Amino acid sequence: MKTPAQARAILAALEKHHPNADTELVYRTPFELLVATMLSAQSTDMRVNAVTPALFERYPDAASLVKADTAALETLIHSTGFFRQKARSLVGMAEILMREHGGEVPADMDALVKLPGVGRKTANVVLGHALGIPGLPVDRHVLRVANRLGLAHGDDAVQVETQLCALFPKKKWTQASDTLILHGRRICRPTPLCKMCNARKLCDYAQR
Repeated sequence: MKTPAQARAILAALEKHHPNADTELVYRTPFELLVATMLSAQSTDMRVNAVTPALFERYPDAASLVKADTAALETLIHSTGFFRQKARSLVGMAEILMREHGGEVPADMDALVKLPGVGRKTANVVLGHALGIPGLPVDRHVLRVANRLGLAHGDDAVQVETQLCALFPKKKWTQASDTLILHGRRICRPTPLCKMCNARKLCDYAQR
């Protein structure tokens, strides 16, 4: 495992590739980011961003989404994949928001992960980007990049989240995740472009 000082050096190298890294999902409110992140499961941010303008125009908040016609909702989100399950989760999420949280997205991990279709990754995305509460979302890109770099070891997302949080200051958690995600999409792909990577001299995988 890298030390916190080594982790900071690696992150600084990656930030040169991806300055001011942020989520690529387009949103205006915590509710919109919650919906978009739920839709991004087994899909791409680009595909979700193509779907959400029409979706948010029709269902801008929990109060409208809870009344959604199932067929209409499924049609709007069809291209994101698993649309039937996602539609059920979205309406179920809206029902709980209306019943238990006054229609607002709760700024609390435990409350968020009780919502249908919401796990720690989605909750951390919403907390960190829309609600100002540091979180470190771990997706498949973060798992791959963190393990290759030697920032974490293992394929359990919760364990890797814990390992990464121990390496970075809390205020850096959200942006560290965004940086690792973008690096995984652009450079540290399943077949990595190691020669392009600013962190290759600090990377366990590249130094094998």
